[in-house]
Amino acid sequence: MVPKERPWLPTCAYRWLVDMYNHCSFPPSQSFIGVNYGTIADNLPPPASTASLLMSTSIGKLRLYEPQPDLVAALAGSNISILLGIPNGAVPNLASSPAAAASWAAANIPTTVPVSAISVGNELLNSGDPTLAPQLLPAMQNLLAALPTGSTTKISTVHSMAVLSASDPPSSGAFHPDLAGSLDPVLDFLHQNGAPFMINPYPYFAYASDSRPETLAFCLFQPNAGRVDAVSGLTYTNMFDAQLDAIRAALDAKGYSDVDIVIAETGWPYKGDADEAGATVDNAKAYNTNLVVHLKSQVGTPRTPGKSVDTYIFALYDEDLKGGPESERSFGLYKTDLTANYDVGLAKSSSTAAPTSLNPVPAQGTPQPSKGTMPTGFCETTAAVPGSTQGQQLPQSSSCYIPGGAVSRRTDASTRRLVLFGVLLYLVKVAGN
Repeated sequence: MVPKERPWLPTCAYRWLVDMYNHCSFPPSQSFIGVNYGTIADNLPPPASTASLLMSTSIGKLRLYEPQPDLVAALAGSNISILLGIPNGAVPNLASSPAAAASWAAANIPTTVPVSAISVGNELLNSGDPTLAPQLLPAMQNLLAALPTGSTTKISTVHSMAVLSASDPPSSGAFHPDLAGSLDPVLDFLHQNGAPFMINPYPYFAYASDSRPETLAFCLFQPNAGRVDAVSGLTYTNMFDAQLDAIRAALDAKGYSDVDIVIAETGWPYKGDADEAGATVDNAKAYNTNLVVHLKSQVGTPRTPGKSVDTYIFALYDEDLKGGPESERSFGLYKTDLTANYDVGLAKSSSTAAPTSLNPVPAQGTPQPSKGTMPTGFCETTAAVPGSTQGQQLPQSSSCYIPGGAVSRRTDASTRRLVLFGVLLYLVKVAGN
């Protein structure tokens, strides 16, 4: 029984209570939680070892950026479904003719594991190559026609947050009008074929542009004062929900309320250069652990309560050959020796990790100067996006929802857990009556 909402209980506190209540109830399924498998590395474990690692966890979905036949073969019989990616460079060939798409499908779509969807390109509309956009829809259409009769595999493509022109506040979410010529037909394709809209939101980049403690608590799903969307009246207590609802608002504004959203990438680096704010083990553990708890609670978002969203955490392993700052090589949940960089409660053999309320670790190195008075709304920032198998960094616009304040987390950890546990038990008892 989910606790009843009470008028005396603030909305942000109620949503936190439901998250924690459902977490303590240990929902049996985590089939909506996935992970990304990046390959820009020269030290990846053998496919059989990776398959064994995945099967030792409760991860139910794996995103591949390109076909990986050896890994797919090793996953046969595992019940782990695949989100299969097609590199941007292969899109022109698929768009060239139905026969080319049929040839690709015959060679690359597995039959030994379920394929939930195929992503035609990754962040293609913001790739910087204007020749690709006109070829996206024809490639998707040709590939759909190439699927076997009766196939339940969906054809989609993955976007960066840069497709949004507005997310301030979430209810004003809108797509860039400059992309309408390419994006609108794709949205209609998704609508006509029951396929999801896939996108890569990263609260980490919002914090990197505004590294105050109150912003960090908001990004890490930790207790904070929350923020009210003045247009919708909805209260937000974390950045992930704010970004997700901005995407939902943009889809609704286009008339596609029936198109589901899939989070194809999200994550937090555990290490970074001296000037990379918040890239620490504690913060990465807090974000990914609390994200899993939030997803398992099935509380949904303020705009779509009670609705879970398939989410792929970036990434399974570190990718040592990536260029750019240190953070780009430090998103892995696991080292390539198969040991965990930190525990997020996904191992089948261990109890589910508790919500992480570690003291947020702010920017490393030289403290940043004050940014002045607290903003009253949202902002948009740009940052590099991890995950591209093209070995390049792409600009991303990320919604930046600024909370009105945050609760201090500077109490002793064991005392804090004991107090929170007592409060939780009391509130569950009262709210359940």
